[in-house]
Amino acid sequence: MPISLNEIRARAYAFANEHKYDTDEDAEAKTFWDEFFNIFGVSRRRVATFEKRVHKIDGRDGYIDLLWKGVILIEHKSKGKDLDRAFQQATDYFPGLSDSELPKYIMVSDFARFRLYNLDDGTQHEFWLVELPQNIHLFDFMSGHQKQLYPPQDPVNIKAAELMGKLHDQLKDVGYAGHDLEVYLVRLLFCLFADDTGIFEKNAFREYIERNTKQDGSDLAYHLGALFEVLDTPEEKRLKNLDESLKTFCYVNGSLFQERLRTASFDSAMRRQLLDCAALDWSRISPAIFGSLFQSVMNPEERRALGAHYTEETNILKVINPLFLDELKKELEKARGNTRKLDQLQEKLSKLKFLDPACGCGNFLVIAYRELRLIEIEILKEKHGKGQIQQVLDISHLSKINVDQFYGIEIEEFPAQIAQVALWLMDHQMNMLLSSTFGQYYARLPLKTKPNIYRENALKKDWNEIVRPEEVSHILGNPPFVGSKHLSDNQRKEIMDIFGKSKSSGVLDYVSAWYVRAAQYITGTGIKVGFVSTNSITQGEQVGPLWDVLLNKALLQNYSDRASPVTAS
Repeated sequence: MPISLNEIRARAYAFANEHKYDTDEDAEAKTFWDEFFNIFGVSRRRVATFEKRVHKIDGRDGYIDLLWKGVILIEHKSKGKDLDRAFQQATDYFPGLSDSELPKYIMVSDFARFRLYNLDDGTQHEFWLVELPQNIHLFDFMSGHQKQLYPPQDPVNIKAAELMGKLHDQLKDVGYAGHDLEVYLVRLLFCLFADDTGIFEKNAFREYIERNTKQDGSDLAYHLGALFEVLDTPEEKRLKNLDESLKTFCYVNGSLFQERLRTASFDSAMRRQLLDCAALDWSRISPAIFGSLFQSVMNPEERRALGAHYTEETNILKVINPLFLDELKKELEKARGNTRKLDQLQEKLSKLKFLDPACGCGNFLVIAYRELRLIEIEILKEKHGKGQIQQVLDISHLSKINVDQFYGIEIEEFPAQIAQVALWLMDHQMNMLLSSTFGQYYARLPLKTKPNIYRENALKKDWNEIVRPEEVSHILGNPPFVGSKHLSDNQRKEIMDIFGKSKSSGVLDYVSAWYVRAAQYITGTGIKVGFVSTNSITQGEQVGPLWDVLLNKALLQNYSDRASPVTAS
């Protein structure tokens, strides 16, 4: 697990003092870098290699001073040497590296100076050895501390979905399909994300595959099965002679790895595909958007239009801002400086419960959860002093909001599984933000709470059996739209079950059924509802038959009694 920011800073001071007189590359560089990695709690021997041989573009062999595959390439010189030339030398190695080995960062140093290049955004930072403690934030990619929430529009989301889509196709082509394939991919998604965000030791999953499996992929499924079993077993119950490479993985729980699946089968191309997935920086993946992109891997035709299969965050915020966020933010502003009011607001946040009765991959729930946590972090900063970590002895007790406040109904198994994992991943991202805010590492592992995602038909399931209305504060989401002329036989029957067999029911769009179900559910409560819908429900021929029901309590009760999946409370 990542060490605290306080500890990292203390180690950086000690490192700068220990190596302030180093000058000779040949005599002192290897010790220098071993101890540099140790600042961030990373074993250099485990993740990076000295003197990596590569074939340069001129046909001659070159030797990279230090390479952490897919992460950072380091070129080191003796004190006073030209760092510009060192950087050019570093880039000359690139043609000899595979795609998965290409680094995201280049660092050059002459002991006294450091220059770090971020190849993704083109930025560079230069500082002296004595300034290292003030620049440890530049190495969050090494320490596992995540300070920045990347925008959902980041192209890495689509790249990740494309790579996972190819892996899905390869597994399906060899006959590994259906429920087993869906659960398998969700587990791999979790492991890939965990590898870059501090759940696992940095790159532990990727290194386990690279070091323990054959290049032909013949034993990859066996090793993944062993790993999944370890992730589902508490440390004290694991075999005493468990392989050292598996001991480092934490106990996850949450039932994610509990089910025993049919053994998959891999070849060399599939192994390489998984390693290419692992080479991405999954700390930049947005759980809020990736779920829907990930769902599209199940349908190759949809995959051609990646990015068009989710409710954009801007549209989600257009619903949840007026539904509850604007009010909560106003309460936060009024509570600033008043500890009692801040405590009351945080307690209020911890009691809110949300239901999305057509949750898909959980976009609405994930964004709503993130926004609640962001408000809570503002409350905690106000209460404990911004950045004043000495006032907080243990941040594990600070957050009162958890994923079990969120409920979803989804008819398809695969998106329902994604919704659950996406909420866990967003929870971890917000815990990392809390960690960086107060300078202590905090992760909710093993998982003790889980989102309440139910695989059901929301038009047939009694919502009371999901969660009682008196517990719910808000209903939100983007129910499926199907025009009245394009309904399947099953969908048309569901409409008639709700509205009855009449001429008017034949003009209703599919989404109208969710409005009636929600209206039945909230009758007599203070629940607020916000749905994304087309304007067809407020204009045209279906306005009468829909709104006559929604605005007439007697009719609403009558339909509720007749259809009876949901009883008004």
